[in-house]
Amino acid sequence: MIRSLHRWFGLIAAVLVTVIALSGTALSVFPASEALINPAAQQISVAELAARVQAAEPSVEQIRRTPSGRITAYYFEGDQPASSIIDPATGTPVGNADTSALQRWLTNLHRSLFLDDAGRLVVAGGAAAMLTLTLSGLFLLARRAGGWRYILKPAKGTGNGQLHAIISRLALPGLLLSSLTALWMTAATFGYLPEGAGAPPFPSEVSGATGIPVASITVLQETPVDTFRSLSFPAAGDATDAFTLKTDAGEGYIDQGNGGLLAWNEANWVDRLTGFLTMLHTGQGMAWLGLLLGLSALAVPVLGWTGLAVWLKGRGKRKRVSVSASEADTIVLVGSEGGTTWGFAETLRSTLSGQGIHVHVGPMSTFNPEQWAKAKRLILLTATYGDGEAPVSARGFLERFRHTPVRQGLSLAILGFGDRSFPAYCGFAADITQAAEGKGWEMLLPFDTVDRQSPQDFSRWGRGLAEALGLAFELNHQPAKLKTCEFSLLSRRDYGASVQATTAILRFALPKASLWQRVTGKASPWFEAGDLVGVVPEGSEVPRFYSLASSTKDGFLEICVRKQPGGLCSGQLTALEPGQTVTAFVRPNLSFRPARGRKPVILIGAGTGIGPLAGFARANQAHRPMYLYFGTRHPASDALYAEELSDWKEDGRLAGISTAFSRSANPAYVQDILRKDAARIGKLIAAGGQVLVCGGRDMAAGVAAALSEILMPQGVSLATLKAEGRYAEDVY
Repeated sequence: MIRSLHRWFGLIAAVLVTVIALSGTALSVFPASEALINPAAQQISVAELAARVQAAEPSVEQIRRTPSGRITAYYFEGDQPASSIIDPATGTPVGNADTSALQRWLTNLHRSLFLDDAGRLVVAGGAAAMLTLTLSGLFLLARRAGGWRYILKPAKGTGNGQLHAIISRLALPGLLLSSLTALWMTAATFGYLPEGAGAPPFPSEVSGATGIPVASITVLQETPVDTFRSLSFPAAGDATDAFTLKTDAGEGYIDQGNGGLLAWNEANWVDRLTGFLTMLHTGQGMAWLGLLLGLSALAVPVLGWTGLAVWLKGRGKRKRVSVSASEADTIVLVGSEGGTTWGFAETLRSTLSGQGIHVHVGPMSTFNPEQWAKAKRLILLTATYGDGEAPVSARGFLERFRHTPVRQGLSLAILGFGDRSFPAYCGFAADITQAAEGKGWEMLLPFDTVDRQSPQDFSRWGRGLAEALGLAFELNHQPAKLKTCEFSLLSRRDYGASVQATTAILRFALPKASLWQRVTGKASPWFEAGDLVGVVPEGSEVPRFYSLASSTKDGFLEICVRKQPGGLCSGQLTALEPGQTVTAFVRPNLSFRPARGRKPVILIGAGTGIGPLAGFARANQAHRPMYLYFGTRHPASDALYAEELSDWKEDGRLAGISTAFSRSANPAYVQDILRKDAARIGKLIAAGGQVLVCGGRDMAAGVAAALSEILMPQGVSLATLKAEGRYAEDVY
């Protein structure tokens, strides 16, 4: 429901909110420029200021001070009213006080859309929409991150979705403040707030005398300039009139004959709060805050654009319709890294719904049995990432699951998705099952698995589910057609021919896309180094995945491929010539990339595992400490990326490079050079360093053993590093 509210409010109010935001951004510049050009502030009293102004302009009627400190005097030139900015040091005019036509135009647009009171109400509606969007966006960010405690962690995802999340996190505090203060100011304008103290009743009796020198009035002598708002002079020749003084503390009248305070009202909480919120909203008196709010508002059109792009892209996908969690009798939670598990969840939902079962589908990160008032069964469909770790949409699930009491009357079924060729096959799902059995959950079905997204395995599991529910149905899953692109080979570099181990670095051009294709999500997806490209070889429908050595920002797609004996895909790729194309798609690999920040990164790889690590180094324009440990066969035949690595070491993108050659005169493997450099590695880990490992399974196992030995004296384990998000593998 929160997602729908956020989406439709955003789409409907996009134009109005964008107009308000952009005009607010433009207006935020004026307080800053005003603060820069104001005459220097003086530590003087209002009495001194008023005397100086009166000496320079005897016809002065009023002096005002803006929150930014600008002093303005209103007086007459002949019989014509005039106003000027005043230098408080001399009391003389130094500039025209009239608001520029541009600022007036922007102010009217921002406050009322040139529609007076009706326009103010429309703008207030825009502020309310903004408040709804910021609050719902905040909840969605927390849900996407896996809980409020993870909301400040780096945004996951790719393309417009990731950009939307990153900008939202930066802009939401400012947008929330702007919308709340705007609604308060509107309520104050239309009298919906409690009454402020205001001015006291004008006194019925005054001294009747006139002409007291303003510099001698005690009240004005005791009032510093930086706390007063305005001073109005009595009308010339009117002995019944008085001075009117407004300050931050209140408002009152001063006798023009003897300087005595005739009446005074202290400002109440409404006055003080309204003044404070007005300052926050406009930046008057806090120019730096105004600029920050302006920058936050500038994010609105970007958020609108990226939000629209995400929505348009999602329209083309199969629509997932599920009832709310509070109304569902069956809860299906999904743990997915690349998104394919969601397709199986949709097949399950649609089939069960056809049987009259009320199903709610959501990510495992939303696990919260307290909200499932009518739920009878919980079904977990989850993939496994890496070496038995949680996929993106299940972050934080296992910890919450272990600490959540078993709910009576709620049975549980767990189905794992994975690839049997990996040692940690469905490891995360198995960990959940072990925790569930240990806590005594009632199991609806025994733990089961689906190998390589097999529809047959899923259908087999579905027959068991149907029997357990006493129903008759089949889970006929039809995998969604992959969204592929044609990538044309730009260049290739070949290695290893002399040792009969052909390896190639292949660089492909990115497909050209029109602006409309980019907006609607039909262009090739955004990717980063470390993500995966799935190549569909001729004669097969099963994609093979390769780690990317480049990002979209590099302007090309690059992979490192070794020809495998009898390998269908690797054989076709290593036979490509420039100009030829492959059919492929990109899949995010969100857990395998350097974390944000400046802490050290240790890159460890062997063979073609150098690919993504080279991509990380290429992208290290900020020159964070990044150390590469790389193992290969022989420097004469397998020195992959040798020239680039040398350049990156020279320009600071790599702080250190250590290599091991297994077929040289002094053979060594990458784990050997790790042990030789144990002291430095220990210091890097102690400094908060992150470890990224890419290559074959045997190499990864040797690296893990070496690192465990190195870290043991520090009392640090790889399990701890993994739990902290500081150790990740991409192995094959």
